[in-house]
Amino acid sequence: MEALEVVGAGPAGLTAAILGRRAGRRVVVYERRQDVGGRFHGDFQGLENWSTEHDVLDELGSLGIETTFDAIPFRELVCFGPDGREHVFRGPNPFYYVVRRGSGPGTLDQSLKRQALAAGAEIRFGETVRRPPGGGVAAWGPRRADVLAVGYLFETDLADGSFAVLDDRLAPKGYGYLIASGGQATLATCMFRDFHNEGEYLERTLDFFRRRVGFTMRQTRRFGGVGTTRPPGPAASPHVAWAGEAGGLLDALWGFGIRYALRSGQLAALGPPADPHRHRRLWETAIGRPLRASFVNRFLLERTGTAAYRWLLWRLDGQKDPNRYLRRVYRPSPWKRALFPFVRGAFPSDASPRPECPCTWCRDAAEAG
Repeated sequence: MEALEVVGAGPAGLTAAILGRRAGRRVVVYERRQDVGGRFHGDFQGLENWSTEHDVLDELGSLGIETTFDAIPFRELVCFGPDGREHVFRGPNPFYYVVRRGSGPGTLDQSLKRQALAAGAEIRFGETVRRPPGGGVAAWGPRRADVLAVGYLFETDLADGSFAVLDDRLAPKGYGYLIASGGQATLATCMFRDFHNEGEYLERTLDFFRRRVGFTMRQTRRFGGVGTTRPPGPAASPHVAWAGEAGGLLDALWGFGIRYALRSGQLAALGPPADPHRHRRLWETAIGRPLRASFVNRFLLERTGTAAYRWLLWRLDGQKDPNRYLRRVYRPSPWKRALFPFVRGAFPSDASPRPECPCTWCRDAAEAG
């Protein structure tokens, strides 16, 4: 039986394991932590639903992934601009599904682990492997910081809702967010710059949402983590397929990565492609072209800043279907393809580790090293 070796038991690696087993391959997954979801703490994350016309849960079903994890649809988003003005967006379809990440019940990570084990994959926890020993799938997560999210998890009396703020004073070149569901909440600042000052930005974001939304906080826990995104390169080397953030597959505009992780895991499960040209075409359609478009979007946002935030909110105001407009923003196009070679080198890593610095980036960089 042909073997598939996977390094990393995140969404990308576990998807590769599930689909590899269903294709009749023997699968071994190496995970350096003692369980899946160790990077996370039960925090809410968004499984975005606007970049394609078909629903993301239907896409997962077409990949063969069962929705046995909590997936809460949010069709309303309250967004504050840099001037503090409130914008309320509603649509017929969910903007995103809120999922929980971590090692607890109901999380995306635990659901994928159960599906991988049920399919017959072997997961070896506590084993650190730098590369798949015999070739396979590299899905070990981020190894540099291009985006940083820090925040608080807490119990609250706030009704279910989704809130965001676009303001560089709270989240440099990114956004702050607050998601509440079932008496649990996640509040965070998602930053693309100035990582070492995360604490200051987080407290500003907390103060902003307290003033504008109002809520109680109980059993508060702080969390943080980094993400990696980089211009897409080859989908696979002769012996290793790169999946998820190990390959830099994270939306460069707003940092959404779960959908890319699942897609890349599916393609990685195919193994060393018998038809490299067909594999490349599939990869380009599912990942390469939309990811390049996201880098052009990020470049334009970086260069226009506050004006871009105001323009986006203005265009979304009054839309009967905001997702349709967001699809246009995310869609690959000839002009984005033409501009990409000129912008691909404009995204150096924003931070470098500092000795004795307590910030999330320096801590994660030390662990990765």
